[in-house]
Amino acid sequence: MSTTPNRRDFLALTGAAAGAGALALTGCGGGSGGGTADDRGGPRRGGRFRALFTGGGEQETIDPHAEALAIDMARTKALFDRLVELDATMAPVPRLARKWESNADATVWRFTLREALFHDGKRLTPEDVLFTFGRILDPGATTHFAQPLLSVIDLKKSRSAGKNVVEVALKRPSAEFPALLGTLGTAVVSSRYADPAKPVGTGAFRLKSFQAGRAFVAERFDDHWDGGAYVDELRVLSADADARGNALRAGEAEFGYEMSPTFARTVRADSSVRILAAKGGTAHAIVMKCDQEPFDDPDVTRAFKLLADREQLVRVVLAGQGTVGNDMFGKGFQYYPEDVPQRTRDVQEARALLKKAGVLNKTLSIYTSSVANGFVEAATLFAEQAADAGLRVKVTTGASETYFKDQLTKGVMGSHRSGAMTIPNYINDRLLTTSAFNASGWRRKDFDATFATARATTDEAERAALYGRLQRTVHDEGGLLIWGHPDWLNGVSSRVRGMEAAVPNTMDSARFDKAWLA
Repeated sequence: MSTTPNRRDFLALTGAAAGAGALALTGCGGGSGGGTADDRGGPRRGGRFRALFTGGGEQETIDPHAEALAIDMARTKALFDRLVELDATMAPVPRLARKWESNADATVWRFTLREALFHDGKRLTPEDVLFTFGRILDPGATTHFAQPLLSVIDLKKSRSAGKNVVEVALKRPSAEFPALLGTLGTAVVSSRYADPAKPVGTGAFRLKSFQAGRAFVAERFDDHWDGGAYVDELRVLSADADARGNALRAGEAEFGYEMSPTFARTVRADSSVRILAAKGGTAHAIVMKCDQEPFDDPDVTRAFKLLADREQLVRVVLAGQGTVGNDMFGKGFQYYPEDVPQRTRDVQEARALLKKAGVLNKTLSIYTSSVANGFVEAATLFAEQAADAGLRVKVTTGASETYFKDQLTKGVMGSHRSGAMTIPNYINDRLLTTSAFNASGWRRKDFDATFATARATTDEAERAALYGRLQRTVHDEGGLLIWGHPDWLNGVSSRVRGMEAAVPNTMDSARFDKAWLA
């Protein structure tokens, strides 16, 4: 498998001479392509937009149902649309579906479709939506990301209910079903879609060329239902972090994905680059396994949460680019209980709880890895903070390649992070007895039952109250020490307009169709 190109590889890929010192990518800022604009005149069409992401080599894909990497998601978002997207709070908002409604018990949903065209000129129909669901749910397609979430669909009972209405039957009540359609791997494809190399979507861009691990080129689709893109051409390229930063500063790219806090500080005085910093959205944590000693005692998990100096962790590990966490996922998202008081450090209380539980004379280990920025640093700093209570914590570093799998079975504590998703999806994936990625070993039948009730409750206020109760239970008794929510940092050229800071996995993230060049 090829690796993410560094600057030398990137120069070779784009055809630059070894001594040129610049990426030979034509477009606005590079000579040809037009697209000059006066800021005062508003958005203008024209030019080429170059977006740089961490690559995945031959694992990259433009199959919208098998997207697994951020670079995949950006490419498929350009080519396809979903029925529903998620706003900045992770609440569902219309996209290809103009509106939706359910029956009384949320077992049947009706979606009214927009007038939209596929890239082959055919109109979007309910049959395309049903074909999409069938493709996602194909039992032989194990790489289809949304298959577990959408397994609630009863495809045999779902049907077209008119030329622009699709009726989706479910196997069980799901008041959150529209939000499920805004998750990754749910883009709508044409019923004529057969070859992932020849995508048939309704997106703002139409494919020109794609080579996994190297480059993607797409052109504006002028018949897009939402008005189409402003730029003539979109190029999505693989580059490592240093190459992304260098390219932005040299004017050789318009967008750089997931820039480091250090880079953000470095370019504060650089007029050629602007940082788009979205607050929260992701979470960094230390997990304690509640199914193992000593964390099967809720007093012990609470003591560890009281030991954390969250402000110091954010200041040191995140370089101040983030906000402190309160041991619950989804700060700022729909169903997050903002009224729960912020947990603060109390070493004396923590020490008393640990002494009572007989833990102070034991050495505990945090299993961590360099797989994610800040994991080792946070584990090391927390071990120092725990020592203030007389607790001995050893940091053990594991292999990056297999860390997230190994962490499920190794150690009683571990480093944890989560990308942006809805709170119900996080609970479903991480906190149920049957959850495949239950890193904290949190398994309680009463919790599972409350979640099932919340998921089926159609009254929004009642549903919010149930999700709030679940979050408070995790805050008080669970094994998640969520110490911080990093800012989501992307870089853009100062010539880019139309793009704002956005939480990842939401409608406004990677919206290259709204970007224009000044």
